[in-house]
Amino acid sequence: MPVVGVLIFAVTYVLISARRLEALGFDRPAGALLGAVACVAFGVLAPEQALAAVDASTLLLLLGVMGMGAFLAVDGLFEQLEGKLIAIARTPARLLGLLIWGSGLLAAVITNDAVCVLGAPLVVRLIERHRLPPLPYLLALATAANTGSVATLVGNPQNMLCAQLGELGYREHLTLMAPVALAGLALNHGLLWAMFRAPLRAASLGSPDDVAISGRAQISLAIIVACSVAYTLGTDLAWTATGGFVILMLIHRRDTRELWPRIDWTLLLFFAGLFVVVEGLVQTGVPAAMFERWPLAAGEGPLGWLRLTGIFVIGSNVVSNVPFILVIREQLATLPDPRAGWELLAMASTFAGNLTLLGSVANIIIAEAGRDVGGLGFWQHLRVGLPLTLITTLVGAAWLWLVSYG
Repeated sequence: MPVVGVLIFAVTYVLISARRLEALGFDRPAGALLGAVACVAFGVLAPEQALAAVDASTLLLLLGVMGMGAFLAVDGLFEQLEGKLIAIARTPARLLGLLIWGSGLLAAVITNDAVCVLGAPLVVRLIERHRLPPLPYLLALATAANTGSVATLVGNPQNMLCAQLGELGYREHLTLMAPVALAGLALNHGLLWAMFRAPLRAASLGSPDDVAISGRAQISLAIIVACSVAYTLGTDLAWTATGGFVILMLIHRRDTRELWPRIDWTLLLFFAGLFVVVEGLVQTGVPAAMFERWPLAAGEGPLGWLRLTGIFVIGSNVVSNVPFILVIREQLATLPDPRAGWELLAMASTFAGNLTLLGSVANIIIAEAGRDVGGLGFWQHLRVGLPLTLITTLVGAAWLWLVSYG
């Protein structure tokens, strides 16, 4: 079934890359679900294999974070923050900068996905109320959250996986990657400003409303901060986020029926289907055959390091970063310096998330949340994501080479 599995993956990728297929009435979750069902129907995966392929931790993490975000939404925090951001920024260009650096630095502490789940409603509201050009702000939140998350081992799921499998230390990683994250955010800021300076100059911000942060919102923020601290102490990310969601239910005693409509269940469906389709590709044996023909350890020196970086970036986008890491985990041991290889993989798989719209969960969160203001299409994202990924990855790879071998 190798050909069938590869074909299903390719068709599914096309379906979920399009913003919407009018002829079928399909959106991204429907396309992913179609691919998952096809994997079982055509025998690429047995039903038990398909269910086992679904990463429950990722779905639980998304549920918990979206649940806490739902509390912030019903508490009115996003409306309350809007005026404060406008008062500080004063201009659309400065607002873009605040968004890039704020979301990037915060992502290193509470994960890129959490930043996008919590920040997307606020950004959409700013775009709607002040009639701002949607693309630069949607792209700023998605790309900066990915870029900044490279700094820590809790910044994103793939870094956590690399930490566990590669036995990386939190402090050592932070020391190594913090300069890369700061340089990456500066490049992120400069690229978006250069590409969108005309619409930003043409836009304007309205007068800010000075609204105090409510007591309910402060309690919700305190629980989210407590969860963030727990993440950094090594607690299970998925269950900590879900636990924070439940604690907020108990503290606020709010009618929970207000919360469920604010959770994007279609996003959970999308990723459940995508996990199955990716597992179908892995089961075809195509990825294993590729590494047998082109082993990771081939080539030494800067050119070999650059080749390895390219494999990590491409593989993280074709197979998706977390499954890709699992596929090549045994191959890392064949490298001359496996520890340096794990650090490079963490960096490259993180920056690879900016390459395409499908490269990161954070990108999909922003694309889905921004539908009402025009959304974020595959090619619109690629126009920014391609140069940003190439530049930041080259900078990161050069820095890691100098530190490890220079």
